[in-house]
Amino acid sequence: MELDLKGKVALVLASSQGLGKAIATELVKEGANVVISSRDEDKLVKVQKEIAVVGTGKVSYVKADITKLEDIKNLVSKTEELFGRIDILVNNAGGPPAGSFDQLTDEDWQNSFELNLLSYVRVIRETLPYLRKQGGKILNIASSSIKEPIPGLLLSNTFRLGIVGLTKSLAQELATDQILINTVAPGRIATERVSFLDQVNAEKLGITKEEIEEKMKSNIPLGRYGEPVEFAKFVTFLVSDANSYMTGNSYLVDGGMVKSV
Repeated sequence: MELDLKGKVALVLASSQGLGKAIATELVKEGANVVISSRDEDKLVKVQKEIAVVGTGKVSYVKADITKLEDIKNLVSKTEELFGRIDILVNNAGGPPAGSFDQLTDEDWQNSFELNLLSYVRVIRETLPYLRKQGGKILNIASSSIKEPIPGLLLSNTFRLGIVGLTKSLAQELATDQILINTVAPGRIATERVSFLDQVNAEKLGITKEEIEEKMKSNIPLGRYGEPVEFAKFVTFLVSDANSYMTGNSYLVDGGMVKSV
């Protein structure tokens, strides 16, 4: 299958590690020019060097805190300055803190809203003038909690569903501009975030992290955590020209873990 990504320009958020890094890597392999971004410039420098050699696409980075509007404006404008256009936006953000309802403060709610939902709104708004010039793809990364709430992750359960509503609504508005937008939700993918959550759950239950991992794997039909590259390959398809008719939808990449229809 020809993905026709050579020469396309992609902006991938939260891409100095984890799923964002894996997606940026796959896009470069397919010949896309990619701008990676996060708050950690040291990591960005390292990742840029790592993935610059995996394919024919070029890689640049822009340091940005996506909870700050001025950083977002600068990130998008710098991307256009670097490569002359924007064809693909991959919205991604680190997960909010764990906690039950009684543990979470107004500050926790506000911070999570700004990081996990408002940032997506703002980046899309800033990117649209460039995407509208020739059409393009927007991919919003959420969580398997869009289909089944995850115990102890109330903030994520709430704001990730907001991403689904945003995606579905914008699919209607942006179709005439030939902009396709979808949500992809990871299940238990072997990232730093999942490793951290396993450690938190292990401490809460008074067992080892390895025991938590085995318990989680027992609930996944494929019997293992997914690899970031497996998630990234699906995202790469959705933002490529090979996807010409799928928009407004939400997709799970979870090894069959979520039981809801």
